[in-house]
Amino acid sequence: MRKKAARWQYDGKQLLVLMFGTFLLAFAYYHINFQNGLSEGGFVGLALLGKYSLNLPPALSMLVLDALVMIVAVFFKGWKFIANTLFASVLFSAFYELFEQFSPLSIDLTNNLPLAALLSGLLTGLGAGLVLRAGGASGGDDILALMLSGWSGIKIGTMFILMDAVVLMLSLFYLPFKETMFTIMAVLIAGKMITWTVQYGRKEVPSRKVSYGIKQKTA
Repeated sequence: MRKKAARWQYDGKQLLVLMFGTFLLAFAYYHINFQNGLSEGGFVGLALLGKYSLNLPPALSMLVLDALVMIVAVFFKGWKFIANTLFASVLFSAFYELFEQFSPLSIDLTNNLPLAALLSGLLTGLGAGLVLRAGGASGGDDILALMLSGWSGIKIGTMFILMDAVVLMLSLFYLPFKETMFTIMAVLIAGKMITWTVQYGRKEVPSRKVSYGIKQKTA
């Protein structure tokens, strides 16, 4: 019982890292992506694709996709990882809502989308990487990328890039071409940033498992 209870213990540093990661994600998605018209990849982009192509409700699509992935993740990652992910998802939603309702900050980079893509990639990559280091994920698409990375040996950041790029390329038939291309640029930067964040300081022992639940990659 003591060992089981110990697995569920949280330290203050872990929670602070997770909270800061979700804060960065919400800040970047609202102030950079939303305010400057950058598109969405992952399950959000997939849900929007379902809306435009099959008239499926995006909220329902995201709920189903997240639920299916989390059910599978329970068997491979355990309940603590799922609890961390649910906590991170709630925090992200709360931070985003607060920014949307009360933030006076406006970052207008519509005339400088390369800078918007750079800032989005850096901030979302760092935020997602910090959440992973804290032992969770920010959503079902992050969990899927994490599991596919562990099974395939592909670096976690590269897997994020591949998944988002596929969704964005499929979404080109209804999304503006210019904004989508800069979103792909942001995704490429974010993927590299995620890999750097989760692997920082952990290169010396390639075979040991790290806190976000996958082995260090050599590919």
